[in-house]
Amino acid sequence: MRRHKAILAVGVAALFLGILLLSPGSIGAESTARDSTRSVVPVVPEPDRRYGAFEVQVLVDGRSLEEYLAHGRTYVEAIEGAEYEVVVHNPLSIRVAVALSVDGLNTINARHTTAWQASKWVIGPYQTIHITGWQVSTERARHFYFTTERDSYGAKLGQTANLGLISAVFFREQSPVPITVVPPPRRDRSADEERSESGRGANAPSASASKDKSTARAYPVPDDESAATGIGRSVSNDVRWVQLDLDSRPAAEVTIRYEFYQGLVKLGIMPRHDRRPDVMRRREDARGFEDRRFSPEP
Repeated sequence: MRRHKAILAVGVAALFLGILLLSPGSIGAESTARDSTRSVVPVVPEPDRRYGAFEVQVLVDGRSLEEYLAHGRTYVEAIEGAEYEVVVHNPLSIRVAVALSVDGLNTINARHTTAWQASKWVIGPYQTIHITGWQVSTERARHFYFTTERDSYGAKLGQTANLGLISAVFFREQSPVPITVVPPPRRDRSADEERSESGRGANAPSASASKDKSTARAYPVPDDESAATGIGRSVSNDVRWVQLDLDSRPAAEVTIRYEFYQGLVKLGIMPRHDRRPDVMRRREDARGFEDRRFSPEP
């Protein structure tokens, strides 16, 4: 459990939360101390069947896009140029925080981090919230819209490794629990200094590490055929900071892959003849004559 600095929406049902940033050494020390002294494991609520499960949906013009289950994943069809919103549902009797990313970018600050480190939206008990775009300030957001990889927000930021994916990871709010405080053992000062010196040596960059970085995986150049998300028009979305304690164990994770129609066809999810007729079949069915007396006006 860790105390978080969070953001609460003003005038709407949505909230969002960001982790209070500390130095890496402070984070590690805090985590170790708390984990070693906790003696009571709290009982956390499970989803109430009357309110369904953790859900994420994609809406265009107020209507949920049809979902297709294939290859162990959930897919939706992206409509080029269409604005969309992400709807997130909390089935629990307590607040939850959800780390929501689009194209691998956090929808609050456009960073790519772990789910635990990510800034998060906060949802009240049994509530459903609508996230319409990238949060750019405490008052404004910019709308999501389906576009090509080349025009995407990720391409503008140079982050194109995770295009075509919406991901949500849920964390429960956790109430304070009794803990047993165990004083840390006294350590010899010289031993601490020696350990500190060895730690600094371990953190020094090695030649092999530099080589690994130089040979990092290269991703294809963004194209104009595959779907991604752009950063669109500005909309009002007021928020403010709040405080929240979270269970570090994720309660659920929901992911949605999206592609244009032709991409879904290539993946074998949509049949080719569903929407676009086969041109060669049309040409094969051509006829030279029909029962008509005169040429019609165009």
